Amino acid sequence: MRLSSSLTLIACLAVSGAAQAQTATPDDARLRADALALFEPIPLAPDPAPAAEKVELGKMLFFEPRLSEGHNISCNTCHNLGTGGADLAAFSTGHRWQQGGRNSPTVLNAVYNTAQFWDGRAADLAEQAGGPMQNPVEMGSNPEHVVEQLSGIPGYLPLFASAFPDAPEPISFANATDAIAAFEDTLITPNAPFDRFLRGEDDALSADQKAGLAAFIDQGCAACHSGRNLGGDSYQPFGVVEKPGWSILPPEDKGRFMVTKAEGDEYAFKVPTLRNIALTPPYFHSGAVWDLGTAVGVMATAQLGASLDESQTAQIVAFLESLTGAQPQVVYPILPPSTAETPRPKM
Repeated sequence: MRLSSSLTLIACLAVSGAAQAQTATPDDARLRADALALFEPIPLAPDPAPAAEKVELGKMLFFEPRLSEGHNISCNTCHNLGTGGADLAAFSTGHRWQQGGRNSPTVLNAVYNTAQFWDGRAADLAEQAGGPMQNPVEMGSNPEHVVEQLSGIPGYLPLFASAFPDAPEPISFANATDAIAAFEDTLITPNAPFDRFLRGEDDALSADQKAGLAAFIDQGCAACHSGRNLGGDSYQPFGVVEKPGWSILPPEDKGRFMVTKAEGDEYAFKVPTLRNIALTPPYFHSGAVWDLGTAVGVMATAQLGASLDESQTAQIVAFLESLTGAQPQVVYPILPPSTAETPRPKM
């Protein structure tokens, strides 16, 4: 009798446990369906894949400090691939120790942005790559000197000729920025826990991360931070409901307005990607906030008119941490040597 009772109890517990396991699946499926209506995973590889010769040249140019007037600043200086594609500073330090006026955005997954820079003034990665080279505050050079510099380093001619075989003059400013853009096309971060969840792995996200994803959607964050990059594809005014303090929203920087001169674009900025956001403090175009939880609270108040409690904030932060993908594995290139004829640095 006792044996029969014990077996019955075990059977009931087994059925109960199975039922509990099954009830979790519809919840995950519903959350996944809601998420897939708003987001999509990062592809596992660049598609289409840029030409290998152009990527290799672009990688060298990305790490090439001689593109700057002082021979001391490269693309990687402000978009460090070892620190999430950013430089972990409020403002980057440029030519002659000048500081830029906006926080450097991550270069990772930038290929999926609709435009480049906080104000969207560059239509694509190639145009963006040429901007800092010509900016007197950043790299302090100009297109003519960049060509002179690269032409004065003999090792670059065969590399440009291989990457641009049909060009009568392979070394040009446009080809240099095109090659850098091709390399940046490869700087994607697939297989984040969130992406694995979207692809069907229920256990890829923790319970807190799932709760944070649900809150992210329910609170309205996904109205702007959506798509493949969870941002990067629209412009929004900073302070839709309530403007943050001037330390976060400096009055002199009117964002997109400085490009379009349209009154409606005052204090509007490109919505940043949230991919790898946990790796790239400080936050906002002003680089004014160093804590991710604080940044979440600022956005909730300024954009949504919402007041999140500590639990909601912690869960949304946990979700944001699930957006950290596999970082690009890049071998630092050995650059062609200078010669006595190579243009010299000007500090």
